[in-house]
This record gives sequence, C-alpha cells and structure tokens, in this order.
Amino acid sequence: MRYNPAKRESYDPFDMMDDFFDHPFRSFGGNTLMRTDVTETDQAYELAIDLPGYKKENIHISLKDGTLTVSADQDHDHEEKNSAGHVIRQERYSGSCSRSWYVGDDVRESDIRASYDGGVLRLSISKKVPEEPKESYITIE
Repeated sequence: MRYNPAKRESYDPFDMMDDFFDHPFRSFGGNTLMRTDVTETDQAYELAIDLPGYKKENIHISLKDGTLTVSADQDHDHEEKNSAGHVIRQERYSGSCSRSWYVGDDVRESDIRASYDGGVLRLSISKKVPEEPKESYITIE
C-alpha cells in the first residue's frame, strides 16, 4: 500500500505502521539508495547512479565474472559545542550501500568508463560488436 492521503477512505488506527513505512519521505528500506537510470545508445549502455553526499574516494567499482558491482561507504562525525565549550550535540553516522548488475561475461574493465560529478556516478559500458561469422569452405579431396 502506497501512502496517498487523498485516497484514504477512513481512519484506521491499526494502519499507522503501514503509513509510517510507506510514507514517500522515508529514506530507509533501500528504495531510495543508489537510484539508477539505465539508457542505451548505439555504442554503449549508460548508467547514472545517484550517490549524493559520497566522496569519490569512497566509491568502489568492481567487475568479476560478468557482474558489475558499485559500492560506497561514508562516515560522518558531527559535533557542536556551546560558547563554554560543552558538547550540546554530537552525531555519528556510518553506512554503506552496494548494487550489482550482470553485464555479461564478455565485458572487460577496459570497456567501462566512469565519472563522478554532483553526486551522480556515470558509467559507460561499451557494447561489444558481434563478430560476423566467417564463411569457411571445405575443400573437396
């Protein structure tokens, strides 16, 4: 059930948890992490992966057995002190996320280009041009 207050017919106090977990502004649950747009051109497949707030050095891309994996991690440590130097708030966050796509056993690392700008990781995976089957002749003895 998706949260839509306009379609709500009546109030049910037992639906409170459904509303809480289905609310569109909740970010946990994995549905908002690493949102990816995949487009196809004549030469390549293009992926645009949302990774806002991550530093380039904390993003890792690997290719193994035809599976492309993008992972990212971040650590935040935030401390605020009042004028007397006493800590009035201290927050810490550590997290990571990862996604994988099967891209084919023929894809090599040299076929993939990556760039990161403005919180968006862009990957370009070159398409392999299929080789034309060569016609071979059998000699008659």
